[in-house]
Amino acid sequence: MSTKADRLRDALQALSPSRLDVLDESHMHSRGLETHYKVVIVSDTFDGKRPVQRHQTVYRTLGPLMQEIHALALHTYTPGEWAQAGGAPDSPTCRGGSKHDRANS
Repeated sequence: MSTKADRLRDALQALSPSRLDVLDESHMHSRGLETHYKVVIVSDTFDGKRPVQRHQTVYRTLGPLMQEIHALALHTYTPGEWAQAGGAPDSPTCRGGSKHDRANS
């Protein structure tokens, strides 16, 4: 049985990434399992695209899987940008505050 992270990884292969990290960060949040993801993707597909266009490309590629995710942190790079950046930023610590948090406190 594949995890949601596996399914995300499989779908994102369509963008021919030279690097692809799909991290399940649900443990950092209060919404349950397989709800929060961080994706670091390096692809020539992003060349010449603004950040919002890159995100739209990822959303289109994931299609119906997007409806199964509560939060998706995207870090999209061209190979040249990735070489300069040397890595993606760490995700911030969840501060709670959602309706879900208030209902369960």
